[in-house]
This record gives sequence, C-alpha cells and structure tokens, in this order.
Amino acid sequence: MRVKPLIAHVVNSLATGGLENGVVNLVNHTEPRFRHAVICMTTEGAFRQRVQPSVDIFAMHKKPGRDVRAFVRLVVLLRRLRPAIVHSRNWATFDAIPAAWMAGVPAIVHGEHGRDITDPAGENRRRNRLRRAFSPLVDRYVAVSDDLRHWLTLKVSIPARKVTTIPNGVDSTRFGGVGRADARRRLGIPADHVVVGTVGRLDPVKGQASLVKAFAALRPARPGAVLVIVGDGPCRPELTRLVSGLGLESHVLLLGERQDIPELMAAMDLFVLPSIAEGMSNTVLEAMATGLPVVATRIGGNPELIEDGLTGRLIPPLDITGLAAAIDGYLDDAHLRALHGKAARQRAVERFDLAVMARAYGDLYDTVLGGRGARGA
Repeated sequence: MRVKPLIAHVVNSLATGGLENGVVNLVNHTEPRFRHAVICMTTEGAFRQRVQPSVDIFAMHKKPGRDVRAFVRLVVLLRRLRPAIVHSRNWATFDAIPAAWMAGVPAIVHGEHGRDITDPAGENRRRNRLRRAFSPLVDRYVAVSDDLRHWLTLKVSIPARKVTTIPNGVDSTRFGGVGRADARRRLGIPADHVVVGTVGRLDPVKGQASLVKAFAALRPARPGAVLVIVGDGPCRPELTRLVSGLGLESHVLLLGERQDIPELMAAMDLFVLPSIAEGMSNTVLEAMATGLPVVATRIGGNPELIEDGLTGRLIPPLDITGLAAAIDGYLDDAHLRALHGKAARQRAVERFDLAVMARAYGDLYDTVLGGRGARGA
C-alpha cells in the first residue's frame, strides 16, 4: 500500500493566535491523501488540544535568539520523520528552511501570514537579505493576502512565479449557529445593551489600546454600550491600567484567553480589529461568519475581506477619532448592523470557506510533489 505523503508544518508554537488557528484548521480539514505533523519551534500551546489525535506534534524548545542546539534537534527530527514537504511559516520559523535542506527534505514551502510589531512593514533589511539569500531553497511561498504577495515580490524580490496567494478560510459551521440570548446570559450582559467586541492576542501590533481609548470617547453618550476584549498577552497589564484610569471597569470586560469563541462572538453586535499590522485576520473571518459587521484598520489583508460600507468600515490605523466615529455609526442603528452583518456572513461563506482553503493547499502540495514546483523547475 502506498504511504501517504507527510507534510511537516513548522510553527513557532500552537499558542492561541490567528496563524495557529489556520494551521489547526488546515491539518484537521485537509484532504485525506496527506498525513500531517506539526513541529513547534518553542513549546506546544493551548491549541494543541484542538489538533486531531492522528497528527503528531513535536516541540523543539528553542530559546530566544540563536539556538544552535534547537536547530540541530530540528534537523535530526526531520531526518527521522522524512517528510515529503516542510511547510514553515513567518520569520519565527525561518530556521526551518536551511534545516529542511540539510535534512534532505524533497520540497520546502514557506508561508507569510503577517508581521510582528518589531517589523510591521516588513522593511527590516537584514531579514529581507536573508529571505532573498535562502529563496533558492524554497519551492513555493504562500501569502495569505495580496498585500503580502506584493511585499514578497516587490520588496523582498522573491520571483513572482514562486509566490501563491491562498487566503485564510473559516469554518462557517462553527460560527453563526449560537443563540444571542444564551450567549448574553453567560456573560451577564443585559439583552438591550450594545456589545462591541474584539478577539486577539493582547500584543502592541493588535492595537487594543486604541480601541479602549475610542470606546472611552464615545461611552458618555452611549451608557448602554459594553466593550468585550477576548485574549491574553503582554499588553494585558497595560490595558487593565488603561481601563481603570479611564473609569471603564464596569463597561469593559477583559475576558482573557478563551476557547468558546463562537459563543462569545454570538454575544456581540459589532466586531472591531484595530491592528497596526495584519496579514489576513482569522478573527475577522470568524466575526463575518457569525454575521457581525466589522470595523477594522485599512492595513494588510483587511481590505480584501471587508467591503467598506457594505460589510463594515475601514479606517486608518491609530486613528482614535476615526475609530470612535466608525463604531458610533453602528451603535444606534440596529438595522445597519443587521444589514452589514448579513452581507458579511454571505461573503465569508461564499469567498472564504474553510473547504476552499484546504483544497487550495492540497492542490499546492500536489503541484510541488509532482516536481512542478519553482525550485524543481
């Protein structure tokens, strides 16, 4: 019997996050002609529990900065697993490219899903020089948005023939089916209040401080408004102090890391993503699939998801006044929220369904394995 090709996905960890959510969705829903393993450069993380038991997970326990021992462990592991393809993602897993080459892996795919606060525009010269230097080892690059594809080809100078755009996908069956009233009761929020919500790692690049400040500016005129922030991360102490300093303790819920995201989104009336940099947001897709209008910054892949004025609003990053005005436009207009929310769900289901994403990755892997990848050519 023919052994199914093994795809080794390399991530920094399986901690709660959009990239990690996308990887979990892919390995759980991709076509059955492949086997999968997930290699975490640091530790496993909370999303480990969501991965199917048939998928092996390994942790390299890499230390911050350069860690030669972790690199050697990765090479040894890849030689033992003998994957058909190594699929690394973002700068945090860049070491996997030379490691896969040294281990004799037949094909290498590298994905770009977004950037961190240390290099939000992708202009770090050292990193881009290394990206160019190692590009001959990579068969295909995957960008989750056209914005990232343009960056790879125009700024990093990766040959366009090597770059494929595969947008993130959302499991629309998980979102949109939870009752709003039940979700509100679980959070103790009155049915007549308007809930503004966001979900994401509490990191400077996600811009939640701007959202808190914008909410503070409009709240005096909107006493029935509640802000729900879901997620954890390094900015949590700062956000807690900001909420307290603005006197918003009874109007802002900092819920921390949660696993019941479909239920929490069902309790919301409006979703906001105030990021400073973004690839293609999984949480925006989940909000759209829930049937929520979305206010987001006009950066990264957000304009590829949100139709301004039809499914939500797009505003400049770090524009607190503009953010407050965009949110306020939805707070007292239930009809507009319903209209844009319905259009958002329709767009998510028709354009960004998880099955479409999984099929696109399956086709990409088939192409690379068939010897038609850019490196093989």
